[in-house]
Amino acid sequence: MILIQNGYVMDPLSEWEGIADILIYNQKIIALEPELSLEKIKDIQKKYLISSQEVLDTIDAKGCIVAPGLVDIHVHFRDPGFTHKEDIVTGARSAARGGFTTVVLMANTNPAVDNAQTIEYIIKKGENTPIHIKTCATVTKGMKGQTIVDMENLLEAGAVGFTDDGIPLLDEAMVEKAMILSRQLQVPVSLHEENSRLITNNGINSDIAKKEFGLTGSPREAEIKLVKRDLEIAIRTEGILNIQHISTAEAIELVRQAKKQSANIHAEAAPHHFSLTQEALLEHGTLAKMNPPLRLESDRQAVIEGLADGTLDMIATDHAPHSIDEKNRSLTEAPSGIIGLETALSLGISYLVKPKRLTMMALLQKMSLNPSILYHLEAGFIKVNGPADLVIFHPDKKRVVKEFASKSNNSPFIGDTLDGVVEYTICKGKIAYSAKE
Repeated sequence: MILIQNGYVMDPLSEWEGIADILIYNQKIIALEPELSLEKIKDIQKKYLISSQEVLDTIDAKGCIVAPGLVDIHVHFRDPGFTHKEDIVTGARSAARGGFTTVVLMANTNPAVDNAQTIEYIIKKGENTPIHIKTCATVTKGMKGQTIVDMENLLEAGAVGFTDDGIPLLDEAMVEKAMILSRQLQVPVSLHEENSRLITNNGINSDIAKKEFGLTGSPREAEIKLVKRDLEIAIRTEGILNIQHISTAEAIELVRQAKKQSANIHAEAAPHHFSLTQEALLEHGTLAKMNPPLRLESDRQAVIEGLADGTLDMIATDHAPHSIDEKNRSLTEAPSGIIGLETALSLGISYLVKPKRLTMMALLQKMSLNPSILYHLEAGFIKVNGPADLVIFHPDKKRVVKEFASKSNNSPFIGDTLDGVVEYTICKGKIAYSAKE
């Protein structure tokens, strides 16, 4: 058993918050009360037929927030196929250190997750980690954009959603078929919205690409046009659409208007898009290169406003590990993407909560409850008989970003001082991460 005492509990589902104690046993929360005395704990043990010899581990959470374990529906663990960058074990360790108890893996592995065997491999390997590992399957076979996968079969095999993330779906007919199936199966299809036909140098916003590097870069229209097309398809078919890592003010406004027509429209923001602008490339080089790219300050503010007014439902990291050698290549040759699991909560506190753009409750809803609802996961809430998946963090303690539990360290936030320190991550009723160890 684990007893968490004196913490400030925040439940994004009921929106209840206050100081309380939490008692955990056998992967469940079995008590949540203002104060759990030893006598009350003994009574609870009798009620649940728990042996009096059961060891009681106590965590003093005074000064900390106790919240549901964070849920990230957009991560790359590179396993199978690219495990020199990350694997399921190191990725899970990174997630736990960041306060995440559930992650949903993207499907652009090698082989791609378009078959039951690869799903089984990921699920089995994930079961040997301290957190919950879920995976999407691809929308199209081999991520080639030509043939829709057997979605029903892959759902039965264990997939929780579908995405060709990393490769946009350019064929409108493929998107329409996927949307129709998403409606029938009641499962989200998540789309990477960048029209590659309009991009010469990906990962670099066209504005700074031209001004500073003499490149064409990635124009904002590449995102805007695909978002507009796919929102129209989703509304017409009543499909369940999630727009991934949105980056432009115009695309956010399109989502805002589309949500007035359909409750099946969703969109996620990545922490780097509400924390950084294209100028980060001048300081951090390839460590600030990602798809879609960092944009203008007006776009960063639009992302924040979208989170504040509910246009953007979720915060998802797009955790994308790459090796040092890969990121040491030239700006045009280095791969796009940064790691994000270990900085996401701190960035949310530093750039959203502290400046009073979001309440802490709203941040937790976007980082736990909302993604859980979209992907039909039992997570994102705190209640008796609910899952014992929790994060305990100090919102006011500062940290300097340096070492990572991830196998990679490709982050533009190295050296930054941020608010918010994860003290414990508890998953499946056990301590998955402790800052003291």
